[in-house]
Amino acid sequence: MVEQAEIRVVHQGGSNITFREPAISSDSRFLLCASGHNVKVFSTVTEECVQELRGHTDLVTGVLLRPSNHLQAYSCSADGTVRLWDFTDGILIKTYVIGYPICSIYASASHDGVIFIESVSLYSDKYGNRNSLLAVHLPQTAGQLVETSDLSAVLSDVSANPATVAFGRAGEYVASTNGVQLQIFFFKKQKFSLKENSCSGRRNTFTCVACHPTDDCIATGHEDGKIRLWRNFDQKREYTYRTLHWHHSTVRALCFTPEGSNLLSGGVESVLVQWRYQQESQQDFLPRLGAAITHIAVSPDGALFCTSHSDNKIVLIQSCVKVSSIIQGLVKGEAVQTDLMVDPRSKALVLNGKPGHLQFYSLQRDRLLFNLDVVQQEFIHQEGLDQFQVVMATLDGAGAWLATVEERKQETVEAELNLKLWAFDEPSQSFVLNTTVSTPHEVRITAVTFDPAARGQTSLLVSCGRDGLFKAWRLAPPAHPDDGGPSWTCDFVSGYHGLTPQRCCFSADGSLLAVGFQEVVTVWSPASWELLLTLSQPPGIIRDLCFGRLSCSKFLLGTTSSDQLCCWNLLTCSLEWSTSMEVSLLLADPLSDNMAAFCHQDGNTDLFVFKPSEPRPLFSQKAVCSGRVSRAVFAPREVALESCEESSQWLNRSQLYFLTICIPVFSPPSQLVVDDSVAMTPFQLLLGKRRPHHQAAVEDPAVRPRLTDVSLLLQLLQSPAHVLPAAAALCSVFMEALLGVATETSDPEEEEEEDSDQEMETRATRPERGLLETDSADPVLSRAQVRELRRVRKLDHSWFSSLLDS
Repeated sequence: MVEQAEIRVVHQGGSNITFREPAISSDSRFLLCASGHNVKVFSTVTEECVQELRGHTDLVTGVLLRPSNHLQAYSCSADGTVRLWDFTDGILIKTYVIGYPICSIYASASHDGVIFIESVSLYSDKYGNRNSLLAVHLPQTAGQLVETSDLSAVLSDVSANPATVAFGRAGEYVASTNGVQLQIFFFKKQKFSLKENSCSGRRNTFTCVACHPTDDCIATGHEDGKIRLWRNFDQKREYTYRTLHWHHSTVRALCFTPEGSNLLSGGVESVLVQWRYQQESQQDFLPRLGAAITHIAVSPDGALFCTSHSDNKIVLIQSCVKVSSIIQGLVKGEAVQTDLMVDPRSKALVLNGKPGHLQFYSLQRDRLLFNLDVVQQEFIHQEGLDQFQVVMATLDGAGAWLATVEERKQETVEAELNLKLWAFDEPSQSFVLNTTVSTPHEVRITAVTFDPAARGQTSLLVSCGRDGLFKAWRLAPPAHPDDGGPSWTCDFVSGYHGLTPQRCCFSADGSLLAVGFQEVVTVWSPASWELLLTLSQPPGIIRDLCFGRLSCSKFLLGTTSSDQLCCWNLLTCSLEWSTSMEVSLLLADPLSDNMAAFCHQDGNTDLFVFKPSEPRPLFSQKAVCSGRVSRAVFAPREVALESCEESSQWLNRSQLYFLTICIPVFSPPSQLVVDDSVAMTPFQLLLGKRRPHHQAAVEDPAVRPRLTDVSLLLQLLQSPAHVLPAAAALCSVFMEALLGVATETSDPEEEEEEDSDQEMETRATRPERGLLETDSADPVLSRAQVRELRRVRKLDHSWFSSLLDS
């Protein structure tokens, strides 16, 4: 029966660790970075997350070290609080309540007891709300929760990008850029601003700023790839600047080293450039860092640099410009084109990550295990350049083989396709390229899948293409002894009436292959490649195909573009049932006979878990997440649960992970909060819900509903014996339900009818009541007993005789 349960979606990993500039501890042992609602502390030596600071209730928007104590750090959040942490032990020291969403946080050693935050301006002007830089005086009071009200405005009209604000000369002044305007505020109440006009054909907009720690020098980055060094800005109209140019595109990050001897810059070229201060013609380069640089940070002692990248990666670099370690998060590209997969060996989540790669990500440890370079070409960060991308991938049942499809789209000619087969190498614990098939289909590939039951030399792979063909690829021994090991060759090619195959899937035992040709489903025998049958269905192109598992292996399910979910019985070759619902994703649990369907409706996604053999779902949840679920996968648990709740038994052996456009990776928990509005069943009508012992005495057994429906009785009598309650618990309530025990509460119409009957009965029996009292006859029936007898006389028991006759 349907359980209307309230599900709590638990965040499992994949937060952005490069959202804000990280902070490096004074001894260069730890790195702190904002990660979703938390702050993660990584070891710079082992790359492991050693602490996770939890407490914020919204997105963490900044992390920095406390200038007066190198073992403590501040964090700010959109929840309007600033928290002070002992990050080595993971202890929350104090929470300062600001009351306004905070975009970023800054601090200076010369301003003790004061932090600077960027927040939405408290006052609006004709241009609406603008961000302001505010000075917050932290009260020195006892208690962990402190209300902060001493705020003062420093700068108005500040850019929302934290890289556009920097403090110079130990906090004597602050520089801020916004658009084409540079503001410099001296804390001795001197303010200077200049505006650089954009010339024709030039892009001089400010993108980032950095201040020299000892000299009056400000470095600014621009959209045109140039860096400008501003000097003499403390004099009116006598400022000068020098232009440095190496980057061919926008400069995204600038940072001076603590002693001021070098200036570091980075951009979309994924190259870290080190400029010698006052000798800018001498530069050092660290190329091929993998993705665009978004932030640059330096440790207080200058021994360690780190760069944040657009692929959710932090690179730790020694001062000699040499990479020492890499902290990699879940790569979230423009779109996840491959399906979500679980590696049977490492239990890692497999999906495409940075361009041309597959990432193996451990959700248990929330870290990347390794990247597999599929394309094996250097990715060039240039807009409009056509390059190979990994669009499909699939693993076999044992994790011994991996198939990938890479594609390069071109506007003038047909897309280039490569099908690659990878074998798992035990010594290196990674995948090694075995076979490359150039142009496996004339046009784009629509589906690719392994036979889950095949192993070793019997491994089988099927691919479908828009050329109207599906092809079977088998692992074949080498033709000559000198050719090396086995390789993959094409074993069978077929089509169906010139239609385009859209989807394909194998049955659990590999004995059947289903291929959806537009509006027709065909079922083939992989042993003989004989077409066994074709299945009809309501109009619409097949979007998903999935075989049932275990006890439901005789069913084949599919979704269509006309928003139909169909279930065919392969034994009778007929449509078992169908329902109208917009299913965006359909998948089967490999360890049970359960299936999950994600339905998109009104901007939200609903989740239904069901068995194909049962007409009603085991579990349903409306609006399980916002947006459309693009990918999902059932992942086996390391240790099976022993839940007795019917609504959560489908989570005992597997976990359901799903991915949306807005949300990283999520999983329903094993314990579900079930609402009270459950559907009525025959056992619910008989026994009701289990209540605490102290409520059992108050409950009146005559208040239970009656079983008067033949279908409910049939369902009750035909239930398997092993699911029935004890006979002693059923006998009395079952007989009472059959006899129709009266209730103390009744409908208003029945009350009026009974009241009128009672008045007539009272007038008729009033003279006799005196005789009964004098003669000491048998006691008179109570009003409740009279109503009960009257109700029994009115009951229609014909349904019981029809049940006995059947």
